[in-house]
Amino acid sequence: MHDYLLLKTVHILSSTLLFGTGLGTAFHGWMANRSGVLAARRVVNRNVELADWLFTTPAVIVQPVTGVWLANLAGYPLTTPWLLAAIVLYVLVGACWLPVVAIQIRMRRIAEATPDGTELPIHYNRLARWWFVSVR
Repeated sequence: MHDYLLLKTVHILSSTLLFGTGLGTAFHGWMANRSGVLAARRVVNRNVELADWLFTTPAVIVQPVTGVWLANLAGYPLTTPWLLAAIVLYVLVGACWLPVVAIQIRMRRIAEATPDGTELPIHYNRLARWWFVSVR
């Protein structure tokens, strides 16, 4: 029982980290892009990408590992309807998240390559809109 509760705690904490990091990076990315300040966009784009590598990616890995482990410890087959639905939703959300990461990387590269005192290309603004729509 001790192992189950410890594993459940790790599972819940990683889901909280995943959700919280997503909300935090979405907010900061949105505010930086609304500011129109190139320096802010550079810093925030860099930090959003870093947060994904440091927090989101490990949580994305921990979630299915602990989830499957918990199901096994509790004796639930992975084909249990609610568990199967959770797995399908997790895979679906992951399939949506990967393009968002690619957009973030492209936005960071564009912002870093844009010389000071010049406007970001229209392509950047299009990516920023897609990014925000995707992360909401």
